[in-house]
Amino acid sequence: MAPSAVENVPAAQEIVVPKYAVHKGVYKELATNKLDTEAEISGKDGFEAAKYPHYLPTWNPEQKYPPLTAFEHVEHGKDADPSFPNLLPSGTKVTNLTPTIGTEVSGIQLTSLTSAGKDELALFVAQRKVVAFRGQDFKDLSIADALDFGGYFGRHHIHPTSGSPEGYPEIHLVHRGAGDNSVDAFFANRTSSVAWHSDVSYEQQPPGTTFLYILDKPETGGDTLFVDAAEAYQRLSPLFRERLHGLKATHSGIEQINASAARGGIKRREPVVNEHPIIRTHPATGEKAIYVNPQFTRDIVGLKKEESDAILKFLYDHLAYGADFQARVKWEEGTVVLWDNRVTQHSALIDWKNGQRRHLARITPQAERPFETPYDGSK
Repeated sequence: MAPSAVENVPAAQEIVVPKYAVHKGVYKELATNKLDTEAEISGKDGFEAAKYPHYLPTWNPEQKYPPLTAFEHVEHGKDADPSFPNLLPSGTKVTNLTPTIGTEVSGIQLTSLTSAGKDELALFVAQRKVVAFRGQDFKDLSIADALDFGGYFGRHHIHPTSGSPEGYPEIHLVHRGAGDNSVDAFFANRTSSVAWHSDVSYEQQPPGTTFLYILDKPETGGDTLFVDAAEAYQRLSPLFRERLHGLKATHSGIEQINASAARGGIKRREPVVNEHPIIRTHPATGEKAIYVNPQFTRDIVGLKKEESDAILKFLYDHLAYGADFQARVKWEEGTVVLWDNRVTQHSALIDWKNGQRRHLARITPQAERPFETPYDGSK
């Protein structure tokens, strides 16, 4: 299994923020930190028991980890055959959801991929941004084997606050239990559950190729939205694209820690704040993408607050309203969804009201520190 985030080499340069009670921005918290054990293990009130109880979330306050340290990321997409002979052999069904983002694939098993196939997987996901693989047996692997597979793509990230299976903090769980109506309190004061973001973008080396697989799902609802941040960049005028190059923005993990603390949750690491380029270049495709998001980005370095707020609001709105460069993934039994966090943003949807369980597991390999390449007038 690839090394986890607690086995790193030294040389951290993240800005550790020990006074995490300081609140700098808005964070839309939708996660839970409670578990109705009876309803999940045995089922009750007409709800079935969880299909994968060993994946049920735990929140262990004894899990305490030091700051993340720098590591050398290997981008396997650079080594891939762009004709994808090992990933998409003859007989594989490939359906693009939109011209620029989103693809469904059936007829292959991810767990059978060779190293060459995994290299092609990294490139294919970078190109198509989000790919839903149907009919997969991934969830039936042992958790250790699932982590071993995901670890090929980078060092495992351990989330600072989320629930995880007992003994496997590298797995980030998305879980809303059977009969859980806690979201009603959220909607008492909010009109929408949409919260666009790129996962844990506040880390010095945020995620790249990312896995999410379904364990239990409502009969309908709970889809996930994705937006193509590379196409969003291309839609901007050349003059505005040029102006954005060279700018950096701060990304903060403080608010996520605050939200966990406010509901009695855990804190595995002290929060950090890092600066990243607003326009990020993908190391395998060379594509440039907008890399700011309203969940974690706080301000543009060197600009006054009003200037920074105006530009960030424009970029957030541009991404959120861009239905012509977005895709909506519907979850089916046996689905594994991969996306590249460097060139996309996403949002889960909470839109079902029958109390059915929604349970997913995420493997989140970290990638390189975000970098930008010079504006060249055409890209």
